[in-house]
Amino acid sequence: MDKPLLVSVVDDDESVREALPDLLKEFGFAVQAFSSAQAFLSSGYLSQTRCLILDVAMPGMSGPDLQKELVLHHYNIPIIFITALGDAAQCSYLTNQGAVDCLMKPFSEAALLKALSAALPIS
Repeated sequence: MDKPLLVSVVDDDESVREALPDLLKEFGFAVQAFSSAQAFLSSGYLSQTRCLILDVAMPGMSGPDLQKELVLHHYNIPIIFITALGDAAQCSYLTNQGAVDCLMKPFSEAALLKALSAALPIS
């Protein structure tokens, strides 16, 4: 049996870090959750991550800042942004910068699955 693909979740909201991994596991993914961009960068999971679900607005390094850092260091990880504070213009900007999708919180399971399908091969 194939090893599940690793999806990493980076969000400063504890409720998101608790609920989203459970849903992703139901979809068949392995999941790691981090409370900050810095925690993700210093983890041992950076090179194993096949998709990154990333909050836009976080204390310290923001989601878009982490996206730039990953590009700078040649990590080609598909990113799905999630945000409670964003708008259509911000989401358009983020996808133009290379994000797979940008979902407004709260988002549906269907919207998340559609974004994951665009980012990863789902069997």
